[in-house]
Amino acid sequence: MGEVDQVAGVPRLRRPTREALAGYWSDLTTAWRVPAVKRGLLATFLLVVGSLTPAYLPQNSPWWEPIRALGLDNGTTKVIGTALVVAAVVLLVDAWFRLRPGLYLDFKHWAVGLIWALPLLLAPPIFSHDAYSYAAQGWLLHNGLNPYETPVSVLPGAFADQVAWVWRYTPAPYGPLSLQISHLMVLAGGLDPYVSTLLMRIPALIGVVLIVYFLPRLAARLGTDVQLAAWFSTINPLLLIDLVGGMHNDALMIGLIILALYLTHRRPQQFWLGAIIVGVAAAVKQPALLAAYPVALIGLPWQWNTQHVLNKLARAAISSVIAIGVFVLISLATGLDFGWMNAIDVPGRVVTLAPLSLLGEGIRLLCVLAGYPTLGTQIAGSLLVAGVVASALIVAYLAVTVARRRPVTFLSWSYLWVALLGPAMHSWYLLWGGLLLPLTRPTERVQKVAVVVTSVLLGYGAGNLAWRNDTGIGLGLAGLALIITLLVRYFDEHRTMGAHK
Repeated sequence: MGEVDQVAGVPRLRRPTREALAGYWSDLTTAWRVPAVKRGLLATFLLVVGSLTPAYLPQNSPWWEPIRALGLDNGTTKVIGTALVVAAVVLLVDAWFRLRPGLYLDFKHWAVGLIWALPLLLAPPIFSHDAYSYAAQGWLLHNGLNPYETPVSVLPGAFADQVAWVWRYTPAPYGPLSLQISHLMVLAGGLDPYVSTLLMRIPALIGVVLIVYFLPRLAARLGTDVQLAAWFSTINPLLLIDLVGGMHNDALMIGLIILALYLTHRRPQQFWLGAIIVGVAAAVKQPALLAAYPVALIGLPWQWNTQHVLNKLARAAISSVIAIGVFVLISLATGLDFGWMNAIDVPGRVVTLAPLSLLGEGIRLLCVLAGYPTLGTQIAGSLLVAGVVASALIVAYLAVTVARRRPVTFLSWSYLWVALLGPAMHSWYLLWGGLLLPLTRPTERVQKVAVVVTSVLLGYGAGNLAWRNDTGIGLGLAGLALIITLLVRYFDEHRTMGAHK
């Protein structure tokens, strides 16, 4: 383990001795000497300041009192706030590019991630209101109501007022453990709506720590590029903004999945332990159940004979039964049962970045203009169903062809296809499979596409804020143009470095 830890660029789990603390401090100070790290810290600081604008602050947010007392509740402040967010995203992308593999090898990625995350730790939810929904659902549980059966609007007041209007009247789609964690954070927050929301960052940070610590180690065990994994996955700006800043429960789900994969790689015969962890992850967010299949195949090389095939199928069945069993037990233990099935379509009720959702909405609008609104709605709905069917077929194909030799590759690409073809897609959905992508030995083309998608999604986040701030799309487009410029420079420098090797 010592050698693996050294190349992974993450701290070893050592006793809190003076020497260990000195080592951690040395890692932080070494990272701080890198100019790009300071640039990234400035970026996340500007992101927090710029996000304290009307676009992302509920009307009952405690931030409104100082904002109004200082006379900052005006159009000029909106423009300045939007400009700060756009600048922050561009700076963060630039800092990330400057730390890519091959340029710096003397810093620890965990230290970089910690430094960049510091301004986000006490910030309100960034680029998303989902954490406010978590708090409101925890408040429902505190009042003896089941979030699977009762929308947050049933309890009007400070908690419900924080939730985006589109989700105030829908049931919760999350796993039962996630809802109970939200309840726990509401209790820990003293039943204060805003404090309870901020505490939703605790489970998210636990997930991020699991990702940062175990993913590079998993890469080392797989024999893949550890530096690429540490760069692309552990200090990815989307991870920082969506999982640390946005506090999405996807962070804990992903972290538990990576933990399950790592432990199974260490002791393949104890795959049942990985299956248990997958079941716990599914109780946070249900897509984790897919990981039960690759967990069963790790460490069992494929051989085309009847006994071996039956052995693999048996392990897959056992792993699935264990994971589902744990999920069921947690569901029953929480008293919430399986009410989430009533809300399985909730994420797809609004138009998101999902390609088929956007296509369907475009067709629907054209049909409305042509005088056939019903037909447009039917086509849009059919496209979403077709996407779910297509993703299921692709996952089945990958399960037969890819999973038998490369289980982690199967999981990464399966999650990516599920996100792309699903009825709803947000940037943090792509992190399910995207963070595992460096472990699949991606080609240069795949790496470039992943970097482009990451950068464009960040630009979209800034542009979306500009739109919600009623500042037009000019600033958002300017930010996207700057990010594209950075991408061109990045690929040009990457090509030059490759030519000199």
